[in-house]
Amino acid sequence: MPHITLDYAPRLAQFVDIPQLCDLLRRTAIDTGTFPMAGIRVRAFAADYVSMGDGNPDFMYLDISVRLRAGRDLATRTAATEALFEAARAFLAPAMESHPIALSMEMRNIDPALSPKCGTIRDHLSQGDRA
Repeated sequence: MPHITLDYAPRLAQFVDIPQLCDLLRRTAIDTGTFPMAGIRVRAFAADYVSMGDGNPDFMYLDISVRLRAGRDLATRTAATEALFEAARAFLAPAMESHPIALSMEMRNIDPALSPKCGTIRDHLSQGDRA
């Protein structure tokens, strides 16, 4: 864990390289030292329909949702949230200078008793990257 999901207005992809942003957030999550690399997943979904504010079709948004297994203290989660949010904000800064874009983020815990896991990602990582 974490599972990082980007929900965004489709028009945003005209001004922001979404795959590059996904990779940046993956690398940022690794760099925090908070999350095991094998558990990090970043995915992005453009909304089919968007209506914001006064209905101006130029308005765009990016909402980052981070789900992670419970067990990390608030200070650790806060530091990780700040690192991910700042990376996204810096990445979006050029587009935000000239376009109306809302950026938001939420990190929340998943109850491990209600979230079974199974996978072979770790089996396919190089030896030094199995954390």
